Amino acid sequence: MTDKLSPELKALRKRLGKTLDSHRLEAKTARHKKGYRTARENLLDLVDDGSFLEYGQLAVAAQRNRRDYEELQTDTAADGVITGTCTINAALFDRASARAAVVINDYSVLAGTQGFFHHKKLDRICELADELKLPLVMYTEGGGGRPGDTDVTTQIAGLNLTSFSTWAGLAGKVPRIAVNNGYCFAGNAALFGCADFTIATRNSWIGMAGPVMIEGGGLGKFSPKEIGPIDMQEKNGVVDIVAEDEAHATRLAQQLLSYFQGSFRDWSCPEQIVLREALPQDRRWGYPVRKIIETIADVNSFLELRRSYGRSIITGFMRLEGRPVGLVANDCQQLGGAVDSQSAEKAARFLQFCNAFDLPVVSLTDTPGFMVGPDSEQDAAVRRMSALFLAGASLSVPMAVIILRKAYGLGAMAMAGGGFTKPVYTASWPTGEFGGMGLEGAVRLGFKKELDAEPDPAKREALFERLVTRLYEAGKASEAASHLEIDAVIDPSDTRAVLVRALVSSA
Repeated sequence: MTDKLSPELKALRKRLGKTLDSHRLEAKTARHKKGYRTARENLLDLVDDGSFLEYGQLAVAAQRNRRDYEELQTDTAADGVITGTCTINAALFDRASARAAVVINDYSVLAGTQGFFHHKKLDRICELADELKLPLVMYTEGGGGRPGDTDVTTQIAGLNLTSFSTWAGLAGKVPRIAVNNGYCFAGNAALFGCADFTIATRNSWIGMAGPVMIEGGGLGKFSPKEIGPIDMQEKNGVVDIVAEDEAHATRLAQQLLSYFQGSFRDWSCPEQIVLREALPQDRRWGYPVRKIIETIADVNSFLELRRSYGRSIITGFMRLEGRPVGLVANDCQQLGGAVDSQSAEKAARFLQFCNAFDLPVVSLTDTPGFMVGPDSEQDAAVRRMSALFLAGASLSVPMAVIILRKAYGLGAMAMAGGGFTKPVYTASWPTGEFGGMGLEGAVRLGFKKELDAEPDPAKREALFERLVTRLYEAGKASEAASHLEIDAVIDPSDTRAVLVRALVSSA
């Protein structure tokens, strides 16, 4: 046995070394000057130590007939994309549950553009993810299609690629998480937008075309930072979670992936007794529902998605006794908790994800119903709000509903998967109030004649308040439960225990 290396092995080591940061010092320095990490630094931070199995490391850009081959080996290392399989979060789960696939676009190679071999590598790893049922994390920074691959002489426009359909075809089969930092344009943006979950740093610009394509289309000249800035893409729902930087984005990707990998053995929860005083005494006042969510959930387990989009419904993941669940909740501090078109679509899409990946759903309901009026109809309310009923009807995973306060009309039914008998358990806090529409609206509509007949404004207001109080008493949670319209009225401090029992018994 000898440690002497053969010439072939020496040559291989040298060739592989050209793809690493230690050899590509100029590219590494340029990234660090921007405050960014290299693709391989992101890779090492994301995956478990020693677990990465790389595919296609020796690829170079298809430009051998226009550039020096030695130069290509360093300057176009791996043809601008690192792909492979690995484990992520293996310290928290068994090895089988921690298995994953990874794609990391390398902006230091031809601005992260997608070339001939680049696409072949994307196809290969997506096909493996499908075959092996591996969740896939993709870092998407890059400038889209690459026109300079002159070695390819058997195609015209190159529109017969399969990468986009292969990536999109994984929807509903395995979880796909896209992470972006920096510029993400054209084909790279299409990959980002097709992901199940999207994370982007504050230094992200994401658009379906970059400056060159926009100018080429006669639409004017723009700098890259004028196209799809993060503030815009967060508010319009393109980005699920905004990260501070690449390190933070990587931690978020690991946390997000963990909800699809299994249950935690160790967990803790806050003191639940505080829930008895979580709501204000005046039923007309708002309150921070996120505090209620964080109290019910295991400590540090709640992760919200699309916080700045469709703000009257909160969506996200949390854990109950270590078990991952999806969460939808009305935010009464936004539109009074009314379900508008954006929030309905947002929640519907989220329920579809939970259903596809076998996660139970918790709904914390406090809504006066769907947002109505001419302005709402201009947002295609009929079509977009109905999406929430379609998603609820398709749920095969268990849903448990807790009514915190208001449960009125079609909006409340939609928050419960389509009706209060759809969930495996529908319970209310004692503060729950029920009706076909909001109390005030019901009085104005149903008692219009009596109110109009009272000429004195003060007496008319007093009559209005008496009628509202009467309807409130008739629609209290205890009355709804006595008519079996809901399953129970519970002590708020028992909410967590009730949810655990309801979801465990239905598993």
